[in-house]
Amino acid sequence: MGKIIQGVWVVCMLMLTGCNDLDKPVSEEVEGAKVLVDINSITMKKILVAKGLATADTTVFGYKAYKVPYVTTDEEGNRIDVSGLMVVPVGMPAVVSETIGYSLVSDDHGTIFTNSETSTEVARETFAPAGSAVILTSLGGFVTLQPDYIGFGDANNHYHPFVLKKSLANATVDFIKAAREFSANNGIKLNGQLFLTGYSEGGYAAMATLQKIEAEDEITVSMAAPMAGPYAFEAMAMGVLSTPTLSVPSFMANIAYAYAKAYDEDVSNIINEPYASKLDALFDGSKVRTEIDAALTTVTTGEEGLFSLAFVHDFFTNEENWFKKAAQENNVHNWVPTTAVRLVQCKGDSVIPYAITQLTEGTMQKMGATNVVAVPVEETLGLGDILVDHADCGLMAYQVATGMFAKERKATVGY
Repeated sequence: MGKIIQGVWVVCMLMLTGCNDLDKPVSEEVEGAKVLVDINSITMKKILVAKGLATADTTVFGYKAYKVPYVTTDEEGNRIDVSGLMVVPVGMPAVVSETIGYSLVSDDHGTIFTNSETSTEVARETFAPAGSAVILTSLGGFVTLQPDYIGFGDANNHYHPFVLKKSLANATVDFIKAAREFSANNGIKLNGQLFLTGYSEGGYAAMATLQKIEAEDEITVSMAAPMAGPYAFEAMAMGVLSTPTLSVPSFMANIAYAYAKAYDEDVSNIINEPYASKLDALFDGSKVRTEIDAALTTVTTGEEGLFSLAFVHDFFTNEENWFKKAAQENNVHNWVPTTAVRLVQCKGDSVIPYAITQLTEGTMQKMGATNVVAVPVEETLGLGDILVDHADCGLMAYQVATGMFAKERKATVGY
């Protein structure tokens, strides 16, 4: 996989904590949620201009973030109490907030390892705007939904189902439903329009969410823009397990840990000692990526490797291997969406190869999809011969996705 799928890149890039000595928001009576951030449009614009993310001519909306608790279902079918961040633009024209209503964007976050990195925890600790909702809400004018996922937020006592499509999709779809109910109960007017996006693991989650939505036929999606996700999961796993070294072993160790939990397998048959017995402590939500990496090895397999040689050999030679079957079950590239899908990614991505996006586009089109298109970020933004890698691409990818969503919104609901 090369470098880790870094789900916190956007938080690091756009973290605005301390910019203007922001205070805890005044207590507000809301039904079914808690206000964590409340910044008016004037203050928000000053912050973004100071950070170089806006100019004096940029239209900027305020940022009100709610922590919304809700219930979802895990891989094992258990009901789980979870949470998510709902960010509403402040200062929109009355014709939007009172008449037309807001459009929603469901935005799935990328890979994180600690609970402190979740959207709700960042907001609770800092009272400040952070992450991709700055682009989607304060600059784009969308209501942004960011589920914490199982394993984080209110469900931080549960293992995180890392790149497992059922749990990720459940957490996202159930948050969309909970946010709509919360909006109806608290006078936040929505117009029914929904967009899906997310970066890295979040791109995978967004695609899994769309697949679940289309299968259940209860929700309508206007457009989906998954970004830089490992949609062809089996192909990704084969590529990683074929390499001699892992530059960031925490990613694949997390895969092994989560899949062993979800499929009731013994992780010691996958990961060598002394590493297997460390995984419970490494993935308990208290350690950052660098701490986890330091406790593991960068050798992929063999006596000194992270993965058992017998496990890797069986994966490549046995079609009945449980992990091979699990990887196939969790592919999200080989189905036919009817929704417009724009696969946004940088061609220079060395973490999730752009070839995965091309494979996804080609597979879906070959199966009969008529509205699935790869969108290379560098070409869309006119960067010429410049190629952009995974971490640096995130901000650009969100700008591209927000622009596409805004264009569709303008054409359909008029703002």
